[in-house]
Amino acid sequence: MVEREWREATDLKPAKLWLLGVLVVAAALRFWGIEAGLDGPARAEETALADRVVRMMTTGDLDPHDFETPSLYLYLQLPVASVRFMAGAVAGRWSGLAQVGAGDFVLSARIVIALFGLATVWLTHQIGMRWGARHALLAAGLVAVTPLHVRAAHAAAPAMLLAFLVALAFLLSLSATERGMAKAFAWAGAAAGLAMATDYTGASALLLPLLAAWMTHPARPSRLACALAALGGAALAFLAAVPYALLDLPAFLDGFARAVGPRAETARGWVGYLSLLQASLDWPATVILVAGLALGAVRAVKGPGHVRWTLLVVFPAFFLWRISGDADAGGLALLPAMAFVSVLIANAVVSGVSLLRRFSIPRAPRTALIVALTVAALLPPLMASIRLVRALRAPAAPATGLLGLDDAYIAAPAQARDPV
Repeated sequence: MVEREWREATDLKPAKLWLLGVLVVAAALRFWGIEAGLDGPARAEETALADRVVRMMTTGDLDPHDFETPSLYLYLQLPVASVRFMAGAVAGRWSGLAQVGAGDFVLSARIVIALFGLATVWLTHQIGMRWGARHALLAAGLVAVTPLHVRAAHAAAPAMLLAFLVALAFLLSLSATERGMAKAFAWAGAAAGLAMATDYTGASALLLPLLAAWMTHPARPSRLACALAALGGAALAFLAAVPYALLDLPAFLDGFARAVGPRAETARGWVGYLSLLQASLDWPATVILVAGLALGAVRAVKGPGHVRWTLLVVFPAFFLWRISGDADAGGLALLPAMAFVSVLIANAVVSGVSLLRRFSIPRAPRTALIVALTVAALLPPLMASIRLVRALRAPAAPATGLLGLDDAYIAAPAQARDPV
């Protein structure tokens, strides 16, 4: 039986109507202004990725040749670009592959990434349900409005796909712990393998099923078998998504070495990422996050729910350490940790305030405090995301790299970044 904490009655049933509202807000922020910048010079990163997809489509050569970034994102966008080409041909826009270029497929690629962003909000809700309905709703709301998440949904780049797959690995690891079967751990490992096939930092997601298998004592047939199943699932999924890792082994090994080689002194460092996280969440949510980490550490040791609390606390710390030495990692590198951060904040608000029942504080004041903390956590990121989308839509929006606007914008004072 899965360990359960004490819950309010309102935490026992998901609020479907409220979840729908969260998804509507998330969709509005992600699709509003998604076409921005398409009528000007295409952003370099988007163009480079789209150009590789167009090359596959026009030559029929599915070998990426360059493996500094794994190939899952390219293979995901290839059928989308093909459908886009066929639709354009039917509409009379072009009569052959020679007439298309990378810029013709950036918008469709952005739409796919925005859909993955929306799915990540839903996954975060499903993860949060392991703690309670109010936890799930607040966590999903935070992911929906966080500027880093909103910005990534406007970029035809792998960052959002990676965040989706890491969240999926987390959810499947929690499910595997509840079921205690090797097959369930294999599926969780497969999600981690696909995360690695999106970006090599996604290999960090393998920590989730492995740690869950080690901590699941009634695992069947054994904890070792479940861990091996997770490793096998990850290997098979990675090779299915990056088949030329074997078919073009020298190029793969060379690209992998360049991507994960020695850490550079020019890297942002963990302090820089923490500063960016604080700037994206704003101070109220950051202070609540610290409380959530403290609560999570206590629950991971004392329980109940040792496994889920341990995964929730350990992974974001490990992932932050992993990316802190990458010189090429930009602000969106934090994205896979945002689901964990949001659930920690939700736990601090809901579970933390619920502890006040021990002091005979009535339910009404506790509910009012939860509402106040929820507004304090959600409102600043929501306003920042609205300003961000407006800035992206502005004619004078910079056409620099995908991450140039993010870091400068999020770190700037609100007055300086408001385009009006």
